[in-house]
Amino acid sequence: MINPDYKYSGTCGIQHEEPLLFEHAHDAPEALNMPGVDGDISPELAAFARKRPTNIPGLSEPETVRHFVRLSQWNHGIETGFYPLGSCTMKYNPRVNEQVVRLPGLAHIHPDQPEESVQGALELLYELQQWLGEISGLPHVTLQPAAGAHGELVGLMMIRACLDARGESNRRKVLVPDSAHGTNPASAALCGMQTVELKSGADGRIDLDELKAHLDGDTAALMMTNPNTAGAFESDIREICQLVHDAGGLVYGDGANLNALVGVARPGDMGIDCLHINVHKTFSTPHGGGGPGGGPVVVNETLAPYLPVPRIEKQGSQYKLIHHDQQSIGPVLGSAGQIGVMLRANAYISAFGREHLHKIAEDAVLNANYVLHRLKERYHVPFEGLCKHECLLTDEYQNSHGVKTLDIAKRLIDLGFHPMTVYFPLIVHGAMLIEPTETESRETLDAFCDAMLEIADQCEAGETEMLHDAPVKPFRRRLDETQAARKPVLVWQE
Repeated sequence: MINPDYKYSGTCGIQHEEPLLFEHAHDAPEALNMPGVDGDISPELAAFARKRPTNIPGLSEPETVRHFVRLSQWNHGIETGFYPLGSCTMKYNPRVNEQVVRLPGLAHIHPDQPEESVQGALELLYELQQWLGEISGLPHVTLQPAAGAHGELVGLMMIRACLDARGESNRRKVLVPDSAHGTNPASAALCGMQTVELKSGADGRIDLDELKAHLDGDTAALMMTNPNTAGAFESDIREICQLVHDAGGLVYGDGANLNALVGVARPGDMGIDCLHINVHKTFSTPHGGGGPGGGPVVVNETLAPYLPVPRIEKQGSQYKLIHHDQQSIGPVLGSAGQIGVMLRANAYISAFGREHLHKIAEDAVLNANYVLHRLKERYHVPFEGLCKHECLLTDEYQNSHGVKTLDIAKRLIDLGFHPMTVYFPLIVHGAMLIEPTETESRETLDAFCDAMLEIADQCEAGETEMLHDAPVKPFRRRLDETQAARKPVLVWQE
């Protein structure tokens, strides 16, 4: 008989304890022998001399390896279960992509090799540039940015350079919807611009009157995500872009949610001037834990002169890295881009081809609306209508019983699921943002929805203490995540 605790996915929390490596240590010499220095130390290096022992635990190789393997078993990843983080696009990455990037001719090259010795790699990167330009409707591309937020910064640097070249250096105001990713205003600030928040309308989209009220001669750009972080398509996108252009500004597109549009609609055709593409999300790279990532930026003719260098160009039958361009904002990374991430993207797009690329977006939207349909009677839906690639719920119904979004998320861990994104977007109280992506089967989505419905049943049945205590199965339960982020303990002290 199947254990009822495992009826959903079978990954119900951490099943064992694992002490810190230092707590494993026993009375033995240090695992790493670091002999002293013979002779005098130069004055320049004296300041860096170690003042105390290295304190490396004295463990054997098997003890060390077992510790880290056990730690790896604590992780929840896309290979162990459903990963419904909204706004993150945590989808399964085909193993063939990993085989591609491990080919010796690609994995063993060095960024400082002569161009003539890496023509194959440059050809694949150039090919990816062409595809990203066609997919986005913005034909001029840089692969350099190392992540989405880096792409935002690069895009705004190009917008600033363009405005300065026009003699409009007064334009330093960036309009950012209140539903935006937090990196949007941060990128604007790093670029020396001031952000003005736009209040969303009652439908969760950009309010045209609010936009018009803030457009003036100091406006540099509007930063917008489409579909936005509420999972809604900005249906007034053409008018929005035209209003910004008429005011002399440019439109920056946050491409974090391109998974909802790829192969179906092109941001460039909507009027967007500049877009970063999270290729690690839309085009498949394992990116949990902060990396690796890639944020290529695609632009129209207006911004093309300001693209970073080096750029990859095809000259005859050869591929060249162009290192100098008078109007370029210059290099923003030590190479032409995160090659491993870009090669995976090339492999992923190649597998779908022009004929099937649209299935990514269509299946992602279908899956999100399926989840929304199954849960909408039991969980509050803040904005009516169909969603795109992710659906947005709140804890309004459960809150009347004293149960909050965090309780629901923690209970999901006991039922074998990684929680959805919680409390984002900030414009919705008690938000739960769920993005199933296109790679999940109906059976997986049903199991997740069944778990969510069971939680709703428990709440309505008055079993609130169970929800407040959740999760009960992991050794690590409700952590003080705010305290951990603000005051991390990074050094072992006995």
